[in-house]
Amino acid sequence: MDRVALRGLKARGHHGVFPREREEGQTFIVDVILGLDTRPAAAADDLTKTVHYGIVAEEVVDVVQGEPVDLIETLAERIAQRCLKHEGVEEVEVVVHKPDAPITVPFDDVTITITRSRV
Repeated sequence: MDRVALRGLKARGHHGVFPREREEGQTFIVDVILGLDTRPAAAADDLTKTVHYGIVAEEVVDVVQGEPVDLIETLAERIAQRCLKHEGVEEVEVVVHKPDAPITVPFDDVTITITRSRV
């Protein structure tokens, strides 16, 4: 299976379990790796035979900016399901980064990584 990767998509969302997270929001960063067969697109040099990663990027940002959820696990699941709606995408790996998570000790990042497929 071939891979199309989008890394570092940034959007402001209001996800989290604490009132401050819901009220003020924070930046989330998302990486998406789409698994699909790109041979038909390459053979025909035809965008319609592959996934349009620009549209996927916009949809991922829409999910992050959309309805708030408590957990980044839920956010990652919503992003994965949105990506799998694209014809030809058989598998998706989603990493949601929450670099401003409310943690009381120094840290670089908090992430959740999930892999989902049509099967």
